[in-house]
Amino acid sequence: MRPLYSVLFCMYVLLGCQTKTFEDSISFLYKNTVPLIKTKEVVRKMQYQEPILLDVRSFTEFSVSHLTGAQLIEYDDFKPSDIAHIPKNKEIIVYCSVGYRSERIGEKLLEMGYTKVYNLYGGIFDWKNQSQIVVNHLNLPTDSIHAYDKLWSIWLHKGIKVYE
Repeated sequence: MRPLYSVLFCMYVLLGCQTKTFEDSISFLYKNTVPLIKTKEVVRKMQYQEPILLDVRSFTEFSVSHLTGAQLIEYDDFKPSDIAHIPKNKEIIVYCSVGYRSERIGEKLLEMGYTKVYNLYGGIFDWKNQSQIVVNHLNLPTDSIHAYDKLWSIWLHKGIKVYE
């Protein structure tokens, strides 16, 4: 799937649509089929309730860092049985690097009857850019973020970029 994202990015650049802001660039990726939720709102919610955080990136990306308490649900291998333990009315926040893959999984969750599904605006890149904590495979705070690839990594402004 990696080539698809790179092709999308290259098309965006070649068409002369590249903008100077992260917000303009990721808005190009979103179909707006899953409600977006911004980092500040997630942080606020996590103070008084426990939404389910689903990281839809690869195992390698997740191992480098993820949001505290997130569950790994790999995009490329997603099966409905992966989330069968989650009640349909539980609040779910899906995320990936910037929000493209998580929006696709969010669409599937909504089709399956989940009623409170949100896509983290800007994914883990924006989370880290907003100076929020991420943890590694040992659940220890880290500054490392899997940057997906060199093209997409331009949108990660804080943290240490890791590529595989």
